Amino acid sequence: MKGKIIGKTNWAIAEGYIPSESNGPEPAFTSHETACILNTSDQAANVKITIFFTDREPIGPYTEVVPPRRTAHLRFNDLSVPETIPRDTDYASLIESDIPIVVQHTRLDSRQAENALLSTMAYPGGE
Repeated sequence: MKGKIIGKTNWAIAEGYIPSESNGPEPAFTSHETACILNTSDQAANVKITIFFTDREPIGPYTEVVPPRRTAHLRFNDLSVPETIPRDTDYASLIESDIPIVVQHTRLDSRQAENALLSTMAYPGGE
C-alpha cells in the first residue's frame, strides 16, 4: 500500500507537565505525557523535540525516527538525551519533522486513585 502524506512539519504543544507522583501499577499507570506521532508517508520521519520553560533556556533537541506508515507514542518521561525533563515543572514543546506528520498530545495524571486522562491535537505550525 502506498502511503498518503498528511500532516505538517511543525507542531507545538503549549501545555506540558509531568507529575512526579503516580498511583497504580507501573508502567501502565505512571503519570506521563506522550506525543503520539503518525507518519503516513513512504519514508521515515526524522523528528526533533525541543522543550521550553518559563524560567530557563530550552533543552533539546531530542531526536526520534518514526518509520514509514507507522505510529510512535513517545513518552516525554522517557526522553533522557540531552537530559531528563524535570518533573512537577510547567513546559511546552516544539516538534519538528523533515516530512509532514500528525501529532496528538496525551497526559495521564495518576496522582490520585481517580485517574485523569487528557488528549488533544497539537497545534500545526506554519509552512
